[in-house]
Amino acid sequence: MELAMWSLSPLPVVGAPMAGVGTPELTAAVSAAGGLGIVPGGYLTAARCAADLARVRELTDRPFGANLFLPTPVDEARGAARLRSYAEALAPIAAAAGVDLPEPRWDGTDDFDAKLGVLLDQPPALVSFMFGVPPADAVRRLHAVGSRIMVTVTDAAEARAAVAAGADVLCLQGADAGGHRGTHRVEAEPNSAGWRELLASVLAVAPVPVVVAGGVMGSRDVAEALASGAAAVQCGTAFLLTDECAMPAAYRAGFTAPELTELVVTRAFSGRPARAIRNEFVARLDPLAVPVYPMVNQLTRPVRAAGAAAGNRELVSLWAGTGWRQARTGPAADVVAALVRHPD
Repeated sequence: MELAMWSLSPLPVVGAPMAGVGTPELTAAVSAAGGLGIVPGGYLTAARCAADLARVRELTDRPFGANLFLPTPVDEARGAARLRSYAEALAPIAAAAGVDLPEPRWDGTDDFDAKLGVLLDQPPALVSFMFGVPPADAVRRLHAVGSRIMVTVTDAAEARAAVAAGADVLCLQGADAGGHRGTHRVEAEPNSAGWRELLASVLAVAPVPVVVAGGVMGSRDVAEALASGAAAVQCGTAFLLTDECAMPAAYRAGFTAPELTELVVTRAFSGRPARAIRNEFVARLDPLAVPVYPMVNQLTRPVRAAGAAAGNRELVSLWAGTGWRQARTGPAADVVAALVRHPD
């Protein structure tokens, strides 16, 4: 099969939409450097999403993307008891941090419809979706305003479903990626395969460009990905220490601590599986974590916020991909340039 080519930016580098630490400045810097930056819309209000889009346009005239979390079906009847047991385990940690645990809001929409409206009014070059396949009407409307659609997938079955739904691009996320795994079902246990093991099977069912993500930290990784048939790479961890990233001090302290050496995939922070550096929060709560998303995320948010405010690395989600030790400081543009530099 002829390989689908990358055409959304001069360089085959996509900046991952890192909810919580990604900024308009980072999105713009990646795009201005020749890659494709993506505004992280997850967890934001529609108003904040609109403001961030406008800010990126102030900073660069280059194309960029925006990311949305897809609504998650929530079964309160099934989830309430599991969430209650998790809240009981979390309560002593919250008390020690000086915060109260909130009552859960049994709503998994993440303000999706309102944010979709923002993207239809201010269409970016690309709209990427996390946690499933976008509704047919959303795909149709976004195509009508000129946006291309990218869907994150973690295996060939999800890739096939995304293409059938109208995806123009796939982001194949391997197990080496930091942060949330993009499995299409909350309950699904993510595979342990990297993009190197998954790419051939996805290319076989996907006649669209495939962007690979997970453990891409340097030019050798990029060269290997392109030689293997990927159209581009998506990097998140590689940008975490850059000047434009809004990494809190507590996160940075844990991310750079030489004594923290273990990575785990845990549901402890949000209810969805995500790769993070093992800290005290993970050690105590991972064995008790429940797949009730986004209610676990709501429940742990005050504890994480208190940890960030106190500079306590043991209470925050230290998202990191397997190449986190290779992350470099400095401008994001330097990271983009290093990713596409000819390997020695």
